[in-house]
Amino acid sequence: MRPDPRPGAHKVVVLALDGVYPFELGIPHRVLGSADGRYEVLSASVDGRPVRTDSDLTVTPGHGPEVLADADTVVIPPYAVSRAAAPDPQALAALARVRPGTRLVSICTGAFLLAAAGLLDGRRATTHWALTDHFQELFPRVEFDAGVLFVDHGDVLTSAGAASGVDVCLHLVRQDHGSEVANRVARCCVVPPYRDGGQAQYIERPLPPADGTGTGPTRDWALQRLELPLPLDELAAHAAMSTRTFARRFREETGLSPGRWLTQQRLRQARHLLESSDLPVERVAHEVGFATATSLRRHLAAQAGVAPSAYRRTFRASGPAVGGADGGSAPGD
Repeated sequence: MRPDPRPGAHKVVVLALDGVYPFELGIPHRVLGSADGRYEVLSASVDGRPVRTDSDLTVTPGHGPEVLADADTVVIPPYAVSRAAAPDPQALAALARVRPGTRLVSICTGAFLLAAAGLLDGRRATTHWALTDHFQELFPRVEFDAGVLFVDHGDVLTSAGAASGVDVCLHLVRQDHGSEVANRVARCCVVPPYRDGGQAQYIERPLPPADGTGTGPTRDWALQRLELPLPLDELAAHAAMSTRTFARRFREETGLSPGRWLTQQRLRQARHLLESSDLPVERVAHEVGFATATSLRRHLAAQAGVAPSAYRRTFRASGPAVGGADGGSAPGD
């Protein structure tokens, strides 16, 4: 049984539109609701009435649009979109109730409502890759990116299809409460604790063969040796492939080049160490395979937009980092 929301819990309202997808509708409740009462998750419809789903069932949200006015975060799960440029006017009217400064999150086609309201104009955003042409046709002012799992602008987040709704909700927990809480939630939901928003969507790529001939065993092997250089020829040799074949197979199976995949895994491990230890930045860089602390700083800034010291201050689950924990780095680290 999930605990009741704590006093002052962050209020999340999930707005169910006509044609909502039942699976994604439940993601915020399942993920955010597993964060030990830190979130109060409510569902609402645009008129307070039952909502027809895209399946052979109807759901009855517990609230009407009035609860949007005092939400801290509003999540728009996916719904069956039409060829029209705008969704139901009632949906836009409901969204207009949201107070300024409220965090907005879309899952899959939920981005269509945010875009129709003009909230994504001039911004990078994503939705399911299969809807690329339709979305770009309707909303040319949005910088559409079909190759990522989610995009975070702080006040507005958009995510791709189905499982990326889990990713973006875990990302919210991680942003709000740190990796320790997010990891507990992930374990509770039996899902991977972290997939970077920049990871490629799985676009028409079959699963790798189960006969052990893919690159999966080599990826597992590499993850145990991230502190080593791991050049392409060494990875290919472990997989018993030519470098050309290995690189091609690797991209087919992951959507990334071996080099970019290694950088992502090293950054993932570096973030974990910054969150969970007092190791100096130079030591963190060495432990995860970056040649220098400067290299770690450059890659982390490109991915997260912050320096290691700032990242550590933000995400340390145990509180603010101890002075000098990043090894006495110079200002601007």
